[in-house]
Amino acid sequence: MTITNIHFVGSIGLEDADSVFRNLGEIIGSKARRYPDGETGKRHYWVQWQGEVFRKHPAFEFEAEREKLTDTANKTRLYRLKSPVDISELVFSPLGYATEAIASFQLFSSLKSGGVIPPNTRFQVSLPTPVAVLMTFVIPEHRSLVESAYTKAMEAEMHTILANIPADELAIQWDIAHELVAFEGNFSLPYANIFDGTCERVAKLVDQIPESVEIGIHLCYGDPGHKHIIDPEDLGNCVKFANALQAQSTRPINFFHMPVLRERKDESYFRPLKNLDISNAELVLGLIHYTDGVEGTLERMDTANKVVGDYAIATECGFGGRQPETILDLLKIHAALPVQ
Repeated sequence: MTITNIHFVGSIGLEDADSVFRNLGEIIGSKARRYPDGETGKRHYWVQWQGEVFRKHPAFEFEAEREKLTDTANKTRLYRLKSPVDISELVFSPLGYATEAIASFQLFSSLKSGGVIPPNTRFQVSLPTPVAVLMTFVIPEHRSLVESAYTKAMEAEMHTILANIPADELAIQWDIAHELVAFEGNFSLPYANIFDGTCERVAKLVDQIPESVEIGIHLCYGDPGHKHIIDPEDLGNCVKFANALQAQSTRPINFFHMPVLRERKDESYFRPLKNLDISNAELVLGLIHYTDGVEGTLERMDTANKVVGDYAIATECGFGGRQPETILDLLKIHAALPVQ
């Protein structure tokens, strides 16, 4: 068994991208193959910053405020299409993902040239699936109507990123959260067959990206208020999605991240990994938890080692929502673990 790599899901709640890159370089160094920019500032709470896209869009109007998923999660404003609206004419202006990524890559490149970031490190851009944004900001009755237009806008962001960041320095991670929770039966999506519909949509996104760019999938059960929306029984559904996505994509997916609950140190949680069939893709297990640190992480790793061989390690989700004063200690927990 070899721990191959430290992976960061995306958000790292420090002051700005410069602070993120410099601290990753100093504390983590070459133990991580990919550095994200930390999704700092307005992007710190995953897709919440996309609310401005709908608030400012002339085709939408405010409908209601959605109840919070947890006591500490941000409230979300839901929008509806104005009536009448010609759906065939619905378009979105640039969403902002490409602008942020290009600016952060310029800093990344400069710091790499200056020796702050190890030379073989890729710049990682984490993107939500379009349905995640629709589920967050659009009323249920209008999500399927808006999906095509918003998907085209997200694809345009992706292609702008591809056109402006060298392929051999880039990694793109697609975040799959609402889809996984819905498949567990927690809520419905804008399409009927959750599993097949999700795999079809994600594979289409993956297949537009050249093989010289690394592609990863972050499978997630949500993290509002540091709580899952639903706790999975085991890693069975993560394995099912990973296997199907790798099989359906015409280009290989390079890594799959799966969450491991803090209290699940039992072999039964990991046992579905025996059925994992993702070719040469890297398995990333999100088994690092701040609250029990190195000791608890090693216990989960000991259990995982009974089921799988080589894998990378990470937290369950991004940690942009953490208290800033805990971030450096969390990075030091990562660095203290046995990574080759």
